Amino acid sequence: MLMRMNRYDNKNSRLVYSTEGGGFCQPCGKKLDRCRCGKSVTTRSADGVVRVGRSTKGRKGKGVTVVSGIPLDAGALKQVAKTLKQKCGSGGTVKAGIIEIQGDHRDLLVAELKAMGYTVKRAGG
Repeated sequence: MLMRMNRYDNKNSRLVYSTEGGGFCQPCGKKLDRCRCGKSVTTRSADGVVRVGRSTKGRKGKGVTVVSGIPLDAGALKQVAKTLKQKCGSGGTVKAGIIEIQGDHRDLLVAELKAMGYTVKRAGG
C-alpha cells in the first residue's frame, strides 16, 4: 500500500515558500473554482420557526442578537439582514446562515420578523 504524504500532514515541516497548493481548497482538496465548501449553507432548523436569541460567546462579553432559522438563500438572507440592521440602527453580519446584529434588540426583531410574516420564537432566557 502506497501512502501519499501531503505537505499539510507534517507538523514539523520547515517549508518557507511553495507554489504547490495555491489554487486548492484545504478542507476538500478541490480547485478553488470547483470548491463547494463555503457556497452551500444549510439552515439549522427546518421546522419553519425563526428563533431570536442573544449571545456573548466568543465576543469578549459584548452581546449580539442572533436570528436563526430563516429559510432563504444567501442573497435574500443578506437583504433581510440589511433591513433588520436598519430597523435597529446598528451593525451586524450574516455568518453560516445566521444573522448577528450588534446589541440586544430581541423585542424589536421579533416584532419586525412577525410583520414580515415569519413564525418567531424568542430563544434563550
